[in-house]
Amino acid sequence: MGKPVPYLEKPTLDKDLDKVTFTEEASHYVLKPWAGLGLGLLFVCLSMLFAAAYVSEQPAFLMVIAAAALAGYMAMNIGANDVTNNVGAAVGSRAITMTTALVIAAVFEVAGAVFAGGRVVSTIEAGIIDTALMPTGPAFAWVMMAALLSAAVWINIATWSGAPISTTHSIIGGILGAGIAAAGFSAVQWWALAGITASWVASPLLGGGIAAALLAFIKIFIIYREDKITGAVFWMPILISVMTGAFAAYFALVGLEKIIDLDVSNGLAIGLGVAFLTILVSRPWIMRQARDLDDRNQSLRKLFRVPLILSAALLSFAHGANDVSNVVGPLSAIVTHVNGLAVSDTSEVPLWVMLIGALGISCGLLLFGPKLIRVVGEEITKLNPMRAFCVALATAITVLIATALGLPVSTTHTAVGAVFGIGFFREWFTRNSKRRLEYVRNKTGQTDFQRRVEQSPDERHLRQLVRRSHFMTIIAAWVITVPISALLSAGVYALFAAIFI
Repeated sequence: MGKPVPYLEKPTLDKDLDKVTFTEEASHYVLKPWAGLGLGLLFVCLSMLFAAAYVSEQPAFLMVIAAAALAGYMAMNIGANDVTNNVGAAVGSRAITMTTALVIAAVFEVAGAVFAGGRVVSTIEAGIIDTALMPTGPAFAWVMMAALLSAAVWINIATWSGAPISTTHSIIGGILGAGIAAAGFSAVQWWALAGITASWVASPLLGGGIAAALLAFIKIFIIYREDKITGAVFWMPILISVMTGAFAAYFALVGLEKIIDLDVSNGLAIGLGVAFLTILVSRPWIMRQARDLDDRNQSLRKLFRVPLILSAALLSFAHGANDVSNVVGPLSAIVTHVNGLAVSDTSEVPLWVMLIGALGISCGLLLFGPKLIRVVGEEITKLNPMRAFCVALATAITVLIATALGLPVSTTHTAVGAVFGIGFFREWFTRNSKRRLEYVRNKTGQTDFQRRVEQSPDERHLRQLVRRSHFMTIIAAWVITVPISALLSAGVYALFAAIFI
């Protein structure tokens, strides 16, 4: 009796797709809830003392101290809600431990916020509401206070209820709602808002496209070839050099702009130089790591461990550079306004303001991040180190581009877009790739394959490598977050106006 004709498609949905990842289970033992809340309250108090040390002699210093407390609270919510996406893939693919991931994220979040956070801060601070149209002098400061409080509360509620929302959408919705409540629709800078909204749509698409392209490259030139290790030794240094070169060019143009003014050509030259040095350094190291490895995918996962860690660090830096604006923008605007200065795109952000945002994000990550970490691949599509590397690198590149352009994008949605890009590409590649078909034929000795015919929608669902339901959940979160935060902020501003203005 002859052997049955095998199927070309994968036999089922990646196993364990809907299981809670081991990292989340382990995290319940990291901190007791009351300890995290107590330490979080301590950070809020320290933020107030920190602000008081700088503004106690200035007018309206009590408002600035209160704003610093709200900013610290907001920053911790961002740390708890967003930052886990930066290192979740690396932890879920077991490339690094939870402790190592938290340390990497905390360090690089602070570095990204302090060194490269200024451009997006100016957009949040002065690019959404026209301060000249505020009805009274203190009104704009109270708009930012209302935005901080409403966004922080909404993110806190959504985080504890497990809703996938964007902290960037929340703060911009808060500024919109309070600004409209204070000065009407004419105060909104609609063209600037249109550009921000366009970036929200483009960023997940760009992240998904870059991630899919990276995975396609890895599959074609490394995974589906006879000598995987030889392919990895040749191509991995080039992939790593793309990552380090992009980071170096960005850091030269944005991170060092306050120290030295470089034009784009010089920044790109620095990036190319770092990329070339990366190839020279990484190739011998990868060759040493590849010695005595079997020619199979499990060996590739070992080789991708360190590049995945580097990409997670880069993503944390990018997140700090972009999302610190959600905290620092409103606080900086309040500080500038109460000092009687005009808020503009070129307003200087005080270092102490930037530090509250940076340290608050890391504090929220360390205190509450472990409890909420759930590997994105366990929810949407299964990630291994190669796929996780593509997700992290694509997300980092997308966010770095947006930060350089001054656009506040959602890191969470960009990362999720990258994961969807990976998953949908895998479905297409599994069914249509001639290279994969030839590889499977050579490996199995089979020449003919049959297509699966699903008998029911439930069976068809099991054959999919991406869960479509999550797509609608994310779209719903995009739609609901801005109006809810705007309505909440408008109500908070009305309360502030009745009491203080």
